[in-house]
Amino acid sequence: MDTVTISAKGISVSLDLAVGHIAAMDVEADGRILKPLHRAPWVGSPRETLPESTPEGTVRLSGDFLCAPFSASDVEAAPLHGWPANSEWDVVENGAIAGGWRAVFRLRRKVMGAAIDKVFTLRDGHPFLYQEHIFSGGSGAISVAHHPMTSMRDGGRLAFSPKRVAVTPPTPLEPDPARGRFMLAYPARSGDLAQFPLAAGGAADLTDYRMQDKREDFITLVEADHAGPGWTAIARRAEKDLVLVLKNPAELPITMLWFSNGGRDYAPWSGRHLGVLGIEDGRAAVGHAASLGDNWLKREGVATAFALAEGRSVSFRHVIGGVPAAGVEPPSAIETVSDRMRILAANGTAEEVPFDGEFLRIGRSVPA
Repeated sequence: MDTVTISAKGISVSLDLAVGHIAAMDVEADGRILKPLHRAPWVGSPRETLPESTPEGTVRLSGDFLCAPFSASDVEAAPLHGWPANSEWDVVENGAIAGGWRAVFRLRRKVMGAAIDKVFTLRDGHPFLYQEHIFSGGSGAISVAHHPMTSMRDGGRLAFSPKRVAVTPPTPLEPDPARGRFMLAYPARSGDLAQFPLAAGGAADLTDYRMQDKREDFITLVEADHAGPGWTAIARRAEKDLVLVLKNPAELPITMLWFSNGGRDYAPWSGRHLGVLGIEDGRAAVGHAASLGDNWLKREGVATAFALAEGRSVSFRHVIGGVPAAGVEPPSAIETVSDRMRILAANGTAEEVPFDGEFLRIGRSVPA
């Protein structure tokens, strides 16, 4: 596998250049190595052991990657989640900066005529990967999303920045019981994440990831209006850590959750993709054409694409990290200032960790 690894004090990140997926992320803390990101169990298997039709992004499914577009490429032909998730990237820059390391990668292909750069920044002592994607030129519009995935051996608890509503699409990911299974109701919506309708009746608590729930489920959370960053926190029980994913809601106004816990029976999934949660912060509907056309998110005032134009660039930023956590309860709130993050517990205690509070550009205007 052609990977590039960058590191700063206490953290390292490896990128699989064949598909632009993060192959590994290690955070050193309290004498431990935290691994906040997931890698599919079949990665590295001989290609001939996987179905021939499997997209490269699924063959090498790892960590986090850029989706452009998100889901179906039904405007410009490309595999699932677009060429950024399925084709080669080149190293453009890779070197030390003051207090850390910075690398720039460029997609060999263009998307809607736009060149795409992926920028990784690591800072000494910060348990976070700071990412930026920059689209230069092009025409039309593109939907985008990050696709970080974490996995849990024994489940965990989730917490979020304020959300307006949670909505499932019209049909589940795996409607055919001969191929897989799901638990949530489709379509459905709820303003209470702890009370989401189930297909079988009753309600599920979306903040409780239970290993006994074998399923593939997909749900979109719309950010509420608030002044801070959008965030997701996953307190992983067996791993005894807290996985953190942060965004600027003005850039990426939705968070799509993918619950993947043994809910697909066909290859390469084969019931072995267990305890996985995708935290897919995006500016998208499901599919490129849907993102550009009329969709339920637009009707509720939520942007689902960035406009592209020659002589113009658009960018968005994202942060992934991990810190040790003794308990299984996620934070009640997360606050950021210029140089640190405060992770607030329900009992009122707070932990502070180094954080670049300016990176996400909270409060600044965002191009359409």
